[in-house]
Amino acid sequence: MLHKHFSTLVLLSFSVLVLAAAPTPSQAVATLPIIRRLNLTGGGTLIEHDHTRAQAMRTKSFPAGLMKQQSTVATALGASAPVVNEGTLYIATIGVGSPPTEYSVILDSGSSNTWVGANQPYVPTSTSQDTGLEVAVDYGSGFFIGEEYTDTVTIAPGLEIRGQSIGVATISEGLNGLDGILGIGPTDLTAGTLQNGDTIPTVTDNALAQGLISTKQVGVSFEPTTSLSDTNGEVTFGGPDFTKFIDLLAFVPITTTSPASEFVGIDQSITYGFSRINILSTTAGIVDTGTTLLLLASDAFSTYTQLTGATMDETTGLLTLPASKFGRIESLFFNIGGVCTRFTPDAQIWPRSLNSEIGGSDDNVYIIVGDSGSPSGSGLDFTNGLVWLERFYFLYDSGANQVGFANTFFTRSISNSRN
Repeated sequence: MLHKHFSTLVLLSFSVLVLAAAPTPSQAVATLPIIRRLNLTGGGTLIEHDHTRAQAMRTKSFPAGLMKQQSTVATALGASAPVVNEGTLYIATIGVGSPPTEYSVILDSGSSNTWVGANQPYVPTSTSQDTGLEVAVDYGSGFFIGEEYTDTVTIAPGLEIRGQSIGVATISEGLNGLDGILGIGPTDLTAGTLQNGDTIPTVTDNALAQGLISTKQVGVSFEPTTSLSDTNGEVTFGGPDFTKFIDLLAFVPITTTSPASEFVGIDQSITYGFSRINILSTTAGIVDTGTTLLLLASDAFSTYTQLTGATMDETTGLLTLPASKFGRIESLFFNIGGVCTRFTPDAQIWPRSLNSEIGGSDDNVYIIVGDSGSPSGSGLDFTNGLVWLERFYFLYDSGANQVGFANTFFTRSISNSRN
């Protein structure tokens, strides 16, 4: 049963805790529904997808531009390593042009370019303007190369952004039938993606500049689901949706530690169990809608593995335990800016009803905590991916260079452990 009323385990640090004021009518937020889709048709596993992405972020090759040069294109298309596109995707429908053509795009807080044309071709209209510049982004597990246009982009009712820079793909890999990406990360991530070297104002930047929103904030709300595809989330532009979380929004600054500081990065520590065994001392990492799992630095992952008694499953690439031993898993506690949030045992496992979808057995539980592939001290020692975002409300306030988070009605959901 979903626990809507429970005594909070959040320890409040009043130096970082802020109760956000309700928006006035002129500050109403724009809401974009989000669909979770399990993209399980690729040749890899969940962890392989997330490893590839994390490595690209750590080495800062992501999302550096791939300028459309013949040698670069040949290298990209002739690469011997297959594109790993297996993972959990959060997909939105946006309109481009006037009248708008609808495109299904991936919501990505780890990048900032918005582009279409990977599957459904771009349809020029009276609002389309070709800038003549080439644009490209390498995402580690995929890429696109194309032409920059400016056009009207409709994100949600009341959020029709004029003259938005978009990429129109001529070559792309890794999207598996989807049309493109809606980037909601920091503006600086667009540096190097455009031929002339300029940064590109994001959809959030332009929405603010055009007076469509009054604050440069993006709120992210997802809910746990046991379905392959489910409209279980929303993104709001211009402020949070107060109906989606409980307690107070706690705000902490974006980390100053590179390379996490270049993304939506925070500082946090992690302990295990009510005895608070240290897993990861205070360090920098990121919150990322483009990552499925909760990734920990290799040494922290090793400690976690020993504490849970789980073993590696070669088929899924995930840690596993017999379902009869699920009770040995204890909660993880995330300390972010002095605020302690609880990540329950149920939150730490893949939905049992979907075990077969990842090649798992109904008799086991599969743990969604993975190895990032790098020891702590890299400057990006954890990734709070979609499995974390499905338990906590998250607000990216790029205007104030901070993030906010809070418990939701689903923080203690026990849906994953049901078979």
